[in-house]
Amino acid sequence: MSLSAATKDEIRRILSEATESRRLPAVVFGATDTDGATFFASSGFNDMDDASTGPVNEDSVLWICSKTKLITSLAILQLVERGKLTLDTLATDYLPEIANPVVIDDSDGHLKTRPAKTPITIMHLLNHSSGLFYQEVRKREHHMSVSYTSPHSKEDSIPTFFKMTREGLPNQPLRFEPGTSFRYGYSCDCLGFIVERITGQTLEQYFQENIFKPLGMSSTSFYLTKDLKDRLMPLYFREPDGKLVKNTNQTPVLDPDPSKVHVHLGGIGLHSSERDYLKLLQHLLQIHAGRAVNPIMQTATVHMLFRPTLTETGVKALTARVGKADSQWGIGLYLNTTDWEGRRKKFSGGWYGWAGTYYFMDPTTGVAAVVATQVIPTRDPEIVKIYDQLERVLYSGLSSNF
Repeated sequence: MSLSAATKDEIRRILSEATESRRLPAVVFGATDTDGATFFASSGFNDMDDASTGPVNEDSVLWICSKTKLITSLAILQLVERGKLTLDTLATDYLPEIANPVVIDDSDGHLKTRPAKTPITIMHLLNHSSGLFYQEVRKREHHMSVSYTSPHSKEDSIPTFFKMTREGLPNQPLRFEPGTSFRYGYSCDCLGFIVERITGQTLEQYFQENIFKPLGMSSTSFYLTKDLKDRLMPLYFREPDGKLVKNTNQTPVLDPDPSKVHVHLGGIGLHSSERDYLKLLQHLLQIHAGRAVNPIMQTATVHMLFRPTLTETGVKALTARVGKADSQWGIGLYLNTTDWEGRRKKFSGGWYGWAGTYYFMDPTTGVAAVVATQVIPTRDPEIVKIYDQLERVLYSGLSSNF
């Protein structure tokens, strides 16, 4: 990846303008390619009102939220490669807590349930076609599901978690028959619990041994240790008038204190640095191209990430969520099925985390990038705008080489 000085300067200008205008508290950008070249730029301070707190950079630690989902999906695929399960394995083989689920219908304002006819498989969890969904009873619209933010029991932690997700129902509720549509929800948390029950390890232990340590991802963990906390980028809340303030009690969030993490949430629980996450994306690009050294999984498995998996009904549901007509879902990744002009090529994969962390991988071009801040409510318009700008600038700088 050869970026001109002008391209790098434009990226830095966009970042600086965003923080100096106080549209964002701080922001980090990183890009890499299959050859291993990497470029980072950042702007802002750990406390946007206090420069003495030091600048954020690629080693700053962020709550990456749903960027955890890709890593959990990779862990399951590693276990598939090792013959521990298959994509058709029933989830209830390891999670009896979700046995005998019911499909719910409350479209007329009255809750009706019926037994699901199709059992949930590992594949249904990997592509969010399980029917599992995030709780819709929240104190405020911008709050996370209470199953995430409530304290978790140290004893019977997983059964207690699922009891919270059922919202008083005796059986696990689904929004549709498994395999028929798309709904974002607890699927990757289920996958994380399955990893734990197959391996006998916590998800932290499995990730460290099989993904983080092999790739040198030393700043990624479910536990906010002192070292990570010292580098933590604070979470900000955008008030209705657009003003940014530190999130105190506006929105309840996870407590990552190591002594209080009793449930390892494979859908949302990790903290990481953008340097670490870009290492993972670079490695996946290299595996995809057949050029990785000591790959953490097989080339054919990585190719699966970028293959569409949803039904026509599922595509419509995903399109309604993201607002893009060329949407699909692979394994662990949102896919665009057409070239985006001036941006990524078709069948690139990416997604985002609830608190403002974004990424994509373009295996055709051989490029991956991350853009991150810490602002809620989710999908803050300012970071979405800058994500689009930076991707366009990146590709314009690559145009002479690809």
